[in-house]
Amino acid sequence: MKNPTKNSEQGFTLIELLIAMAIALVVIATLSNAFTFSRKTYNLQEQIAEMTQSARAALDMISREVKMAGYDPTRTLTLGTTVGVPYSSSQLEIRADLNGDGDTSDSHEIIIYTEDSTNKQIDRATGGGSSQPFAENIESFSFQYYDEDGNATTTSSDIREIEITVESRTAEPDPRYSHPVYSDGYRRYTLKSYVTPPNLDL
Repeated sequence: MKNPTKNSEQGFTLIELLIAMAIALVVIATLSNAFTFSRKTYNLQEQIAEMTQSARAALDMISREVKMAGYDPTRTLTLGTTVGVPYSSSQLEIRADLNGDGDTSDSHEIIIYTEDSTNKQIDRATGGGSSQPFAENIESFSFQYYDEDGNATTTSSDIREIEITVESRTAEPDPRYSHPVYSDGYRRYTLKSYVTPPNLDL
């Protein structure tokens, strides 16, 4: 006769527990890796979107202000010096008599854009004031001047069109990526615009 107090149910053996724990660890590691990869991909896409938007916003703002260059309702100012776009290889300067008082010495009538290669940004100054950060994570900012025939020029009074190029980059490097030119982990995005200020077409 069987002993009624004896438990007929049997538990897991040690080997079975170890196998179950190993399988659980594999599943957890797989899920963790998938989550980490997904998060890195999301962060990368977010940086790329921010990089693209930064370049577009900067170029759009600069282009709109360049279009104001040369505004001179009094027709008394000298194009290329006191009004217009004076030639410079190191800065993009915009001069306009916005309030029509016959000079460009008032606030916001002179705008200067410069590249700060050390801090990877574009700086902006107005009315002779100090430069302030305008756009961040900028790899390069360049401009080229053209005359009415489309030829490159260094003569301020001949400038009729400005080619503006903005190259932005991601805020952080991607360790899984190497840029083909710079050989680093930063992704880059380049935008170019040709601006013809209507007030320079005299």
